[in-house]
Amino acid sequence: QVQLVESGGGLVQAGGSLRLSCKASGRTFGISTMGWFRQAPGKEREFVAAINWSGGTTSYAGSAKDRFSTSRDNAKNTVYLQMNSLKPEDTGVYYCAQSSQRWSRTIDNSENTYAYWGQGTQVTVSS
Repeated sequence: QVQLVESGGGLVQAGGSLRLSCKASGRTFGISTMGWFRQAPGKEREFVAAINWSGGTTSYAGSAKDRFSTSRDNAKNTVYLQMNSLKPEDTGVYYCAQSSQRWSRTIDNSENTYAYWGQGTQVTVSS
């Protein structure tokens, strides 16, 4: 059974930074693609970033490129999302998700490839 627990959210001023963490249980973390999604108030959930099992491939939404960076530590079963230069439009609930992709060199950003989801952590960016 896979469980994902996010942490690191909070309130930050525009231009500030936050680092989200997602701790996973289970035996498949180290071979699975991990993704980050977010849902702003009144909007659909959207893809933010993802990283393949080895960390050698990453993918970012256009809104996250050059500001966000995802990384992972397979020894700690943890994936991270470093968010810099935050904007009010980055406000939302951020979710960590584990994909059904195993040993993949490429990344599928589609939500339906992610089988397990965390409970989410709130990020609020004030102007």
